[in-house]
Amino acid sequence: MDFETWEPYYKRILVDFGFSRARDEAAAKVLDEVLGGRRIRPRVIEAEVSGKAVSVAGNAPRLKVDLGRLTEVVVAADEATSTLAAGGRVPQVIVTDLDGAVEDQVDANRKGAIAVVHAHGDNIPAIEKWAGEFTGRTLATTQSRPFGGVYNFGGFTDGDRGVFLADAMGARSIRLVGFDFEHPNPKDQPAEVKRRKLDWALRLIRDLLPGRVEF
Repeated sequence: MDFETWEPYYKRILVDFGFSRARDEAAAKVLDEVLGGRRIRPRVIEAEVSGKAVSVAGNAPRLKVDLGRLTEVVVAADEATSTLAAGGRVPQVIVTDLDGAVEDQVDANRKGAIAVVHAHGDNIPAIEKWAGEFTGRTLATTQSRPFGGVYNFGGFTDGDRGVFLADAMGARSIRLVGFDFEHPNPKDQPAEVKRRKLDWALRLIRDLLPGRVEF
């Protein structure tokens, strides 16, 4: 998705949640400065994803019982990485804003998963703590205007960013596994804010990728 298509939705999200675009952009600059590992270009992810059936794994509790629905290629949304690790699986790609058990994401990255690390205004402390710890292949993203080696494929939460990434990289099909848009993970607080974020994630997928995603 080009930024001009994404920007009107981004502006509405900023207003809805009272987020600061300037702070988002500041976070992206910090991430660009400190992200560790071997920085790659999107074509490296495209080589893993293009033409293949891709599952985007969410971190809802149901993921534990839905592991059998995963396809050949898995994009893990943040904390889903920990559930996959417990099941003995390393995803091809992790999409993360450095929430949850980040040490599991760092470990999966060391084992071969590409870490697509996201910057937004609220996660600068996490960027400063964790972004330099990655040692494998990494790529930086922003929800504001992309620049240099910082990209924007669209999306708001880790889950729908994973969906938009898979689409941009040419996935043959995209399946959501371990998602619950109605009931936020009990560990996510405050629950009402998380529910509103999930509402946006679902709206973005339906508006911008109609018929593209298997729920």
